Amino acid sequence: MAKDRPHVQHKRSRDMDLAVLWLGLLLPVVTALDFRYHHQEEMEAFLKSVAQNYSSITHLHSIGKSVRVPFFFGTQTVGRELLLHLIDYLVSSHGNDADITHLINSTRIHIMPSMNPDGFEAVKKPDCYYSNGRENFNSYDLNRNFPDAFESNNVTKQPETLAVMKWLKTETFVLSANLHGGALVASYPFDNGVQATGTLLSRSLTPDDDVFQHLAYTYASRNPNMTKGDQCKNKRHFPNGITNGYSWYPLQGGMQDYNYIWAQCFEITLELSCCKYPREEKLPLFWNDNRASLIEYIRQVHLVQDRKHICPFRTNKLGEYYLLLLPGSYVINVTVPGHDPHLTKLTIPRKSQTFSALKKDFHLPLRGHLDPILVSEPLCPTIPLYKLRPNCSAATKPSLFLFFMTLWHIFFK
Repeated sequence: MAKDRPHVQHKRSRDMDLAVLWLGLLLPVVTALDFRYHHQEEMEAFLKSVAQNYSSITHLHSIGKSVRVPFFFGTQTVGRELLLHLIDYLVSSHGNDADITHLINSTRIHIMPSMNPDGFEAVKKPDCYYSNGRENFNSYDLNRNFPDAFESNNVTKQPETLAVMKWLKTETFVLSANLHGGALVASYPFDNGVQATGTLLSRSLTPDDDVFQHLAYTYASRNPNMTKGDQCKNKRHFPNGITNGYSWYPLQGGMQDYNYIWAQCFEITLELSCCKYPREEKLPLFWNDNRASLIEYIRQVHLVQDRKHICPFRTNKLGEYYLLLLPGSYVINVTVPGHDPHLTKLTIPRKSQTFSALKKDFHLPLRGHLDPILVSEPLCPTIPLYKLRPNCSAATKPSLFLFFMTLWHIFFK
């Protein structure tokens, strides 16, 4: 699955904030970002410049600290630079490109260029096939550090991991992607699995497998090299440039499985380069190959699906519920403490370019007083949930009962 990439020298001993740029609207123009690898101080300076020059539509904030430096996922050198250029492209296109302007005005976009800055800064000698910057300062692989729905993951949770987990509880994220290097493929959940999810068939499928395949194909099909599926030497062939994570190779404690199970967020992993640390002069080629894919992937947040998830989806504090759905007819089952269950049919029309989520309101007459015990029922525990329901096949026994309104998108590394 994910491979990492470090960076050359430039250490900082003090803790650093995990910077995230929030894009809501965008206006002015910052100096064009050059195509080279940007170390932590340079990245921070760029983000601050964007936030300052586009203060009416962007917001720079921290979600926590890494062990030594602020945040990104390890050796993801290409992904780190692509996200910086994505920011640059969005702000410079707003007001000049009608589609980008509409997308920005209708979508809440969070971009975190780096989850493992310690790993990025740790690389002294860049290598195409090996990266000693994959791990954080404490020598932990962050993409093996999250709670796992299939088996106990008893590794010590790292500051970077805990910061992301906390962040996921503060926002209603719907769609996300984490960017990696070392292969050229769009990988979708599950990364781990049990027989109930299809492991006997060398795969592990979510109840929303059709949506995940759609998302992965949406990205890969617009990348001229990824879609070929065989551009990396000594790598397996990926038809159409996509793969189920478990089918590629199983891993425990991955972030995309965690996001899907516990954060109600559809996330895929994007492997963007065969070489983990390509030469700087190749960065413009990577940007040209991925720009259309990144933009179209963000648009998918305006899809509007749900089957029977092992961790039931819940509304946020405003009573809102968001979920990705492909076109089709669905039956929604709404349950609220103090109310009778409510069933209704919902039809999702063919994709439009309005960048507007389908909205369905439910008005439920109150039946008696709310039970405070039910209302305060804890969220789904971060334990191996699939061990508790070994006979429940999420991959083969879908039960359609929910709906979605999508609006927000977040990029991780």
